Amino acid sequence: MRPAPASTESAAVGKLTPFPLKLAEALRRTFAAGYTKSDLRADLLAGAVVGVVALPLSMALAVASGVPPQYGLYTAIVGGFLIAALGGSKVQVSGPTAAFVVVLAPIAARQGVGGLLLATAMAGVILIGMGIGRLGGLIQFVPYPVTTGFTTGIAVVIATLQLKDFLGLSVEKMPEHFAERAVALGRAIPSARWQEIAIGAFTFAVLLLWPRLTKKFPAPLVALSLGGLLAVALSHFIPGFEVATIASRFHYEIGGVLHGGIPQLPPAPILPWNLPGADGAPLVVSFDLFRQLLPVAFAIAMLGAIESLLSAVVADGLTGKTHDPDSELLAQGIGNLVAPFFGGIAATGAIARTATNVRSGARSPIAAMTHALVVLTAVLVAAPLLGYLPMASLAALLLLVAWNMSEVHNFARTFRQAPKSDTFILLACFLLTVLFDMVVAVTFGILLAALLFMRRMAEVSGTDLAQATHPLVADGLPKDVMVYEVAGPLFFGAAQKAMSALQRVAQGVAVVILDLQSVPAIDATGLVALEAAIDRLYRMNVYVVLAGVHHQPLEVLGKAGFPRRTERLAVCRSYESALATARKRSKLGEGKLQEPIS
Repeated sequence: MRPAPASTESAAVGKLTPFPLKLAEALRRTFAAGYTKSDLRADLLAGAVVGVVALPLSMALAVASGVPPQYGLYTAIVGGFLIAALGGSKVQVSGPTAAFVVVLAPIAARQGVGGLLLATAMAGVILIGMGIGRLGGLIQFVPYPVTTGFTTGIAVVIATLQLKDFLGLSVEKMPEHFAERAVALGRAIPSARWQEIAIGAFTFAVLLLWPRLTKKFPAPLVALSLGGLLAVALSHFIPGFEVATIASRFHYEIGGVLHGGIPQLPPAPILPWNLPGADGAPLVVSFDLFRQLLPVAFAIAMLGAIESLLSAVVADGLTGKTHDPDSELLAQGIGNLVAPFFGGIAATGAIARTATNVRSGARSPIAAMTHALVVLTAVLVAAPLLGYLPMASLAALLLLVAWNMSEVHNFARTFRQAPKSDTFILLACFLLTVLFDMVVAVTFGILLAALLFMRRMAEVSGTDLAQATHPLVADGLPKDVMVYEVAGPLFFGAAQKAMSALQRVAQGVAVVILDLQSVPAIDATGLVALEAAIDRLYRMNVYVVLAGVHHQPLEVLGKAGFPRRTERLAVCRSYESALATARKRSKLGEGKLQEPIS
């Protein structure tokens, strides 16, 4: 027999407490727990390792996003430092990530660098609003097939974008959409250059083999350094050998003089709208411009929220700690709002860099803050050397990132083992990400998953005549009292089906007890369906007793005035009260209920 619910007939409505802006939550927890010199030493060493890893990745991801490499470095410096200092995860590292490439590259092509930075700042405002609104916990409602599908789709898009530099193809302008891009790359295959292929293949091989030899030095640093040295050596010994490098591809201007590569300067304050748009001229700030950028800003914010909170969850799994999702969203918002005013693009939590941070011994946000300072130091000291890095080597690095990001084994396992509906969502999100964009894929995936979930809930929801073993029946009831069990939440997807059984109540029944013990929640549609069923029974001179009502349904019923309708129903939280009320309303006394009245 199930234990009877509490006998209280009503419940007080909980009071909402004001939401404090919990900035720097992880840093506060760190110092509150006690921070020692050994902790600082461990954080500095971990930050140095991650900074070295982030250096080439930040440049490569900026290039893949359609902007010069220094913008990626400025993102890691400004965004990475601020988010670590103000966030809710102790060991998460933030900066430019591969997932953003599919969102940022089209914006850079359509709106220029200025439009991209302005959209990033707008996304920061949206993220701050999400943090203030305590939406950090909503990440759990993004279904696994959705995240797996669009993540694998993003990996395919990133890999496709790298083929041009990896193979040295001559493509005048890379098309924006995947199908046209694939056709353009296929037509350009005859223009492939063996020099780029050789450097790219060598870099890729080192990236794969180096971790098997030693993990003391990060593979990206070693592979790109050796790739650059090999390119310089071959250009001296082989006549005509030449590959595209950062210095030959990108230029900056100081004092009216054009220089190749990356400026040997720290990130300086700028106004994003003063940077060039798609036509090369500074942006004209207007309401129409903000209206055009709002959809992409929303896309940046949503992807940033999803990826940063997923990364924080991964970090929790690696360390056994817990993060504050709302504090993390606030920090991500501030970082993305401030970074564009120093030349930074969109930043979010980076899973691979966060895992490297943990494996390197990080104990607090100071490690991620150190990583930002290491990148800054590299810009100030080694910027001229960075210009020698071959574009084919950067492409090789991103090809490996795309492969690791795709998680092909997880995609295949989900495809094989998941229910058909989840498999359809997985494939739909994958194809929509590749053929259209990530925003369309995630929106479609979440909506479809929600609809399928509602259908499943409707399938398991219903109302059935209680069996003899039910507590209300076993305790003995008059023959004109019927007990029905309502299973599942009464929401708009299932309410009508759940209440349909009450349309066929037998003649001669005086009281119907609805056991709502298994109804955790009720919405407006469920309330309307319940009211309609009660009104129908009332017209049949049947009195209704609602038994085992939980707090949320009781609150909804209270607002609808149900407790005052004593002429047609009673609302009871306990079985004892429901039984007593049913016996009072019965016309046949204390006879036992054996068979439904016909």
